[in-house]
Amino acid sequence: MEAETRNAMSRLGIPAEIDLSKYSSVVDIYEKSVEKYGDKPAYSSLGHTLSFNDLRDHAYQFASYLQQHSGLKPGDRVAIQMPNLIQYPVILYGAMLAGMVIVNTNPLYQPRELEHQLKDSGAKLLVVLANVADTAAKVVAKTAVEKVLITELADFHPLHKRVAINLAAKHLKNLVPDVEIDIALPFLKALSMADVTQFRPVTTNQEQLAALQYTGGTTGVAKGAMLSHRNLVANTLQCKGLFDTYGLQCGEETIVLPLPFYHIYSFTVGTVMMEQGNHCVLIPDPRNLELLVKIIKRYGMSFFCGINTLFVSLCNEEDFQDLDFSNLKLTLSGGMALTEDAAKQWLQVTGVEVHQGYGLTETSPVLSANPGGGNKANSIGLPLPATQLLIRNEQGKALAVGEAGELCARGPQVMAGYWQRPEATAEVLDDEGWFATGDIAILDPDGYYRIVDRKKDMIIVSGFNVYPNELDDVISEHPGVLECAAIGVPDALSGEAVVMFVVKADPSLTEPVLRDYSRQQLTGYKVPNKFVFVDDLPKSAVGKILRRELRAKA
Repeated sequence: MEAETRNAMSRLGIPAEIDLSKYSSVVDIYEKSVEKYGDKPAYSSLGHTLSFNDLRDHAYQFASYLQQHSGLKPGDRVAIQMPNLIQYPVILYGAMLAGMVIVNTNPLYQPRELEHQLKDSGAKLLVVLANVADTAAKVVAKTAVEKVLITELADFHPLHKRVAINLAAKHLKNLVPDVEIDIALPFLKALSMADVTQFRPVTTNQEQLAALQYTGGTTGVAKGAMLSHRNLVANTLQCKGLFDTYGLQCGEETIVLPLPFYHIYSFTVGTVMMEQGNHCVLIPDPRNLELLVKIIKRYGMSFFCGINTLFVSLCNEEDFQDLDFSNLKLTLSGGMALTEDAAKQWLQVTGVEVHQGYGLTETSPVLSANPGGGNKANSIGLPLPATQLLIRNEQGKALAVGEAGELCARGPQVMAGYWQRPEATAEVLDDEGWFATGDIAILDPDGYYRIVDRKKDMIIVSGFNVYPNELDDVISEHPGVLECAAIGVPDALSGEAVVMFVVKADPSLTEPVLRDYSRQQLTGYKVPNKFVFVDDLPKSAVGKILRRELRAKA
């Protein structure tokens, strides 16, 4: 670590190391937090709250079902496909209690995307929200999934509220499609089958796999980053070392968490808040700004976790501007670059600075952040405890302060590798444990790091990774397309937007036709914002598409 960075961390109270022996696993974090915080609120969604004790009771029911009725054994994969509901942490905790591995799955996936992830992970059980179960119905027979548990929006609410919310979702709002899956069972029925008195504790250590978190890495098809219990415990403790600089109090804070649990950013923040005994208010649909503002008004917040696009949207809502922000201590940004304009807007409206962090799926995810008392605009901040950052040139040589090169990271939060993909792992992880991020960075004289470019072609739309190769493969399958290439262009709202350049095979092909086709094949955030028809694509001497020329043209 550079002396400038080490001095800045020391000055701001960021510890150099963490005590990894504090917890044996993620399960150990949950168990000790339940014991310590008991009846305090742990998670809320749709107007209902689970205490830490409630969370434990439901989790043990689910773990008991897995042991007694699922046919699964420790090490098997359990996929979770739902938005932010209080069922999510229950399923996470329960599956890990039974020794299972979590596969976080986007509820907005199209059939092609879901099929790939279920097949690749080898998931044997899928827990899915009824609202999106029609996608699972189309693909589970082609996968290794043996059982599907279908949960409804309000499954953990008191009976009268549960019935009212679930019936309204299905019959009044038409949010729940009719599906038939032979191997499916209602989630609550599965829990009722379990005998908690017969639960057999499973020993879990730090080296065991905890989750498969899917990402495209830097290019290509989605790959499962293997995150061990050690990775997740380490990043939890590393974040705690950072959060201590913000003045948060254990067991006293309320965090509004609109970002989805299936995304590693929210997934880890939720675990950190669990360890600290704080109340997480989960937002199932952050696009509904009116409802989000009402929820903030109801629960209050001392910590808000968001991304650039959400900060901008909220700051332009009059009802949000009228809220009382006197208890807000911390606003954290991640997932995508924070623009200076968005940070200024948030500060003007709330009176609180936005602290930007940085990380990747492969690093569990947090590598660096701007600490309390040391926030720097346009910077990803300082490394977390026990984290080494290094900037290298193309030949692997370490660069000096002020020189731009690829940012590499080493620490206990770095993944073990990609699931069943040793060659892809070798491309990003060297023998000394250094992970190549694919981002071009500069170390400033004050010890802070800045991201200045991306080495690869990946596009980041509202905090989600979009991989041009995947889009090219999907769009090129349309019979009217001869060839195509996707690029990212700057966008004030989403950070980047996707533009697809297309050479027609069918002269009558139109943009609306391609847009409809894309929506059938891709998750919404991957659908190109614009299609540009061209006579040909720029290529190198060996036929490789030159995306940099397309970006210049765009």
